[in-house]
Amino acid sequence: MSRIEVFAPDGAPEIRPGDDLVEMVVPLVELADGDIVVVTSKVISKAEGRVRSGTRDAALAEETVRVVARRGETAIVRTRQGLTMAAAGIDASNVEAGSIVLLPLDPDASARGLRTGLRHRTSRNVAVIVTDTAGRAWREGQTDIAIGASGLLVAEDFAGRVDAYGNLLEVTLPAVADELAGAAELAQGKLGGRPFAVIRGRGDLVLPAEVNGPGARSLVRADGADLFGYGAREAVVRALRGDPGDRLPFGAPASAADLAAAITSAIGLIASRAGRDGEELLVTRPPGLKRPLAALAFAHGWDVFDTDSASDVRLRPARP
Repeated sequence: MSRIEVFAPDGAPEIRPGDDLVEMVVPLVELADGDIVVVTSKVISKAEGRVRSGTRDAALAEETVRVVARRGETAIVRTRQGLTMAAAGIDASNVEAGSIVLLPLDPDASARGLRTGLRHRTSRNVAVIVTDTAGRAWREGQTDIAIGASGLLVAEDFAGRVDAYGNLLEVTLPAVADELAGAAELAQGKLGGRPFAVIRGRGDLVLPAEVNGPGARSLVRADGADLFGYGAREAVVRALRGDPGDRLPFGAPASAADLAAAITSAIGLIASRAGRDGEELLVTRPPGLKRPLAALAFAHGWDVFDTDSASDVRLRPARP
């Protein structure tokens, strides 16, 4: 029988800037080797002085690397921590009126510091997860995810293993840090005043005391590696604008076959292979279609070049 336990103790005091979270946790729970201590990002931020007076809108630009999508007053942005979240994860709940809480500057470093402190204070080898609440594409509601981690195997790689039916697993990579964050939130509750939780029964995920592990940052796809670098409307605008600074979220250049098919589907033109080894495309361009052709090329990671012919253009994959 497999079993895990999740418990979130009552009695945590209000956190103030400069508070020692180790001193807060230790009296609340008797830790054991292999435990996973889960802490909400909000108390980390409060202890680290990431509380500001003002509104979320006023702080949004400071915490935003780029806007992914905007619908009315809702902005989904890429944060300085690499996360993609609504309003950059800035929170105005469970804090004094007129104040906001920003995400920790480096959640993995915060987790490492807390893990080290718990080790020194209790002599127990535990892992630490820092959590925050996030929405999911295509899903209603929110769930807690791991934005920081230390001493934890944050994902289990099953690629190359065989299931009970003999099937080879190729891309199975459970993000166990996120699963543990969601489990902890069930015990903590949103309004329970329980910012700390302990998960027991998955000591197999806890790394040796001298190993911090890759951290939760390793779960974040690099900009340009995700299929959804922009919202649907934003992608159209960025492609038509064609600013080289907007190219990265569209990802690596598409294949010639994919771009040729898109050109035919969207604007009815035929792109033929050209250049050495057929790595370029040649398009005969009727008047009036230069801009949509350039937008299609930009969205697929290609550049458009004029030729000696007034009616022909040549397309090549963009170079870094």
